[in-house]
Amino acid sequence: MIRPSRTVRVLAAVAASGALLTTAACSGDGGDGETRSAEVTASPKESRAAAPAARQTTTPAGGLTEEGARAALITEADIEDDWTQVDDAEKWRDSLLIGDVDVDDFITAETDAADCQRLLDGLYSEELLGKPSGASALTGFTQGDSRLLYQVSAYDRAELDDSMNWLESLPEKCDQFTAGASGGEERTVQVVEYQLPDEGDERQGLEVTVQGTVDGSPATLTLDIGVVRVGSDAITVTAGGLNGGEKDSVEAAVQQGTERLKDVLAGRTPPASPTS
Repeated sequence: MIRPSRTVRVLAAVAASGALLTTAACSGDGGDGETRSAEVTASPKESRAAAPAARQTTTPAGGLTEEGARAALITEADIEDDWTQVDDAEKWRDSLLIGDVDVDDFITAETDAADCQRLLDGLYSEELLGKPSGASALTGFTQGDSRLLYQVSAYDRAELDDSMNWLESLPEKCDQFTAGASGGEERTVQVVEYQLPDEGDERQGLEVTVQGTVDGSPATLTLDIGVVRVGSDAITVTAGGLNGGEKDSVEAAVQQGTERLKDVLAGRTPPASPTS
């Protein structure tokens, strides 16, 4: 439960490393075109893939393979609109997500504050569900100043169940809280639940807004999040930007993406275009 607003005690800011980019969309070819919005820090990860594989993909009894994870990634056709696939999504980091949660906002500070901190850190690091235990692939798309990040990963089943339960608890535990950033800036974060299409074995939709400043001007980052579990594998979609969220695109991504993942797990090659 959230207490009424209190004076923020800003904690030590999280240090961001690497080169600074901007939150707005990259140029259409995924290159180094000039962008604008909130700053992001480039921090490449290993073993991240881009486009889905075109050849026949089979999945052994042991679970999702790296090749299978790549084949399960969505394409531009799956989300329609004007999304353009890029080749540097693994470098995206949004500096508005960097901050230390103010424990004074919580009655049960040690638990709820830690859960809200985990949310910010997970969104920033692109590991919202924790570190995958097996195969993992990632791709990204831009549309105007918005971004859509799509991941397919294999997890330890017990840990994945815990993560899904944690996500479900966030709208209540973290409905509104304050995070302190460098320079004494105070950011207001809100978490709201929304319904995803009935896909997979389990699913969770969240909208996260972060009110802060960019280049000295007020700014609000809105991220729509969709997570779908299929057995011990999961799809994670995060989309939005400073111009608002992208619920329709998240919903399309989880609908088409869940079918692609099911095809891969069944040893079939996902279709090149959406089936519905």
